Amino acid sequence: MSKTIGIVLFDDAEELDWAGPWEVFTATASAFPGDRVVTIAQESRPIRCAKGLRVLPDHSFADAPRLDVVLVPGGIGTLREVDNPVMLSWLREAAKPCQWVTSVCTGAHVLWAAGLARGKRVTTHWTFVETLREKTDATVLENTRYVRDGNVVTSAGVSAGIDMALWLVGQMYSVETARLIQKGIEYNPAPPYAAEV
Repeated sequence: MSKTIGIVLFDDAEELDWAGPWEVFTATASAFPGDRVVTIAQESRPIRCAKGLRVLPDHSFADAPRLDVVLVPGGIGTLREVDNPVMLSWLREAAKPCQWVTSVCTGAHVLWAAGLARGKRVTTHWTFVETLREKTDATVLENTRYVRDGNVVTSAGVSAGIDMALWLVGQMYSVETARLIQKGIEYNPAPPYAAEV
């Protein structure tokens, strides 16, 4: 059965928050005919991301397809989107048929504002852990790359979204598929300066 993964875009979304999972999901979809990954925004116009990258979404909220997975990235734009009734209403409806409802970084704040992470165990970017704890009823975990609570999966900041996306591929397809995708995109983190030398 084919799957449609939707990545939500908005002005000031953090680029790697969505582009990292995009890479994982599109690499996977290319091996499964009929599966697709689409970008969705409130309006059909170019979105200017946090670092200046401009992206033209595939769909607006009005013509978005039914989704099996929805992903909300983080970025400074989430400060606005948590109070955007159009975003929150669309997200609540889009999430209903989803197998997985996901976020990267401060996208967890938007999931909570939409009512999708109320009372859940979640995580977010380390600089926003206390903010989310203070403003919500979520149990916010820190020092963890991603957290699953039911069908809600949240990940910490930026690159943690790649880890989460690979885990989701393992759940939706197979662990072997996830490992092949990881190898294919050469995701084998070895950050420099991780230790004193």
